[in-house]
Amino acid sequence: METAFINSPLGITKIEGDENGIAVISVLSEGEPSKKIPQALQEAVSQLQDYFEGKRTEFTFKLNPKGTEFQQKVWQELLTIPFGKTTSYLDLSKKLGDVKAIRAVASANGKNPLWIVVPCHRVIGSDGSLTGYAGGLWRKKWLLDHENPLKQQSLF
Repeated sequence: METAFINSPLGITKIEGDENGIAVISVLSEGEPSKKIPQALQEAVSQLQDYFEGKRTEFTFKLNPKGTEFQQKVWQELLTIPFGKTTSYLDLSKKLGDVKAIRAVASANGKNPLWIVVPCHRVIGSDGSLTGYAGGLWRKKWLLDHENPLKQQSLF
């Protein structure tokens, strides 16, 4: 497993993976960017940089996250949330076929190892509130604002 660190507007982004795909992307509050990016991570680094620059709305590099079968199922469903859109934990549970699994879905969402790429930040409370986010709610708000830059304009 190889590792690279890059600067982002939200902190240092840590990327781990190999020729089988990217296994982990996380954000750190401090650290130094890598001087050299391993070959296996270069496409992920490039696409993440494009995302932060507002030039990319989807990722195409190979993913290889580790998790339980249920977690993998939740993460796959997260990948269907369109760029610039949100869904609720309740709606996500319904799509997965069990409205009573909302806590398990929220837990799997919180264990997502692929920050931004598997867009757990697009899951909000049923009332529209920003709820739990491992990277901090300020990062979740930044990501949602970044993905939906068009604001309602006042007529007056």
